[in-house]
Amino acid sequence: MAKLARAAELLRAADHIVILSHRSPDGDTLGSAAALYRALRKLGKTVRCECADAVPKKYGYLFAGIESPEFDPEFVVSVDVADRKLLGTLNETYGDRVDLAVDHHASHVDFAREQYVDSRAAATCEIICDLIALLGMDADADMATAIYTGIVTDTGCLRYSNATPKSYRMAASMMERGADAAEINRRMFETKTRARVEMERAVMDSMTFYLDGKCAVIRITEEAVARSGAEEGDLEGLASLPRQIEGVLVGVTLRERPGGECKVSLRTQAPVDAAAICGEFGGGGHIRAAGCSLMAALDDAERAVVSAIEEALRDL
Repeated sequence: MAKLARAAELLRAADHIVILSHRSPDGDTLGSAAALYRALRKLGKTVRCECADAVPKKYGYLFAGIESPEFDPEFVVSVDVADRKLLGTLNETYGDRVDLAVDHHASHVDFAREQYVDSRAAATCEIICDLIALLGMDADADMATAIYTGIVTDTGCLRYSNATPKSYRMAASMMERGADAAEINRRMFETKTRARVEMERAVMDSMTFYLDGKCAVIRITEEAVARSGAEEGDLEGLASLPRQIEGVLVGVTLRERPGGECKVSLRTQAPVDAAAICGEFGGGGHIRAAGCSLMAALDDAERAVVSAIEEALRDL
């Protein structure tokens, strides 16, 4: 596994670089891509960012002024991508061509020629911030905005247990470099579209409790998404709702996807290991937030996941 200085060396030597984010992009993968793009452009590199899914509207500010030139890539780097299958439709194009993977997931599956993974980092954006410094520059206001966005979205505005003293210090440093923390926090945590409110109502109505109230399950159906008019960005963060209920140790979100796929997101309280449970289904993530996918109908997926959670709670 490459040291971060090695990652910086590879990027300094490269040109015509493509930066890949994971499908269903969130603030960390997009913030990492936007910040790294701007740093590499300052070094005179030809760069573009790619993602299998459209950038949610609420993250559009991260890419203001960013261009997407056409070129044949000579170097491919992924950011916040724990497994090549999370590249979505880009996996076919780039899955076996990634030269460098930069990530913070403990469940990272090696798929790049070289990788830098630090599971102690609360967000991949923390790693990108250190990487930019190793590239010989200070983060400017645009980079700081992107890095701050990634940190606060992956830590729930620095409320989650993954936030470290370094997370707080780095967030403050990004504010000093021009990140408008109040505006970013307002956009991320205090502003909801009408479609988002409709989806919250739908998933709360779907909630089912198991295991003496220690497990709560919500469903995101294709029908509910279509009825509300929700876009991808409107669905981000719904997985945190079940865990907020007193007494719930494991919050489960089941999302119906085209083709018979069911996407599962777990959010847990101590001492339950979300990554271990998702690992039983070929997924992974962090100890308190993880995910997996099952080729199963919602009812079948719910039974399977709740059964695995029951086993995990029995072992505590």
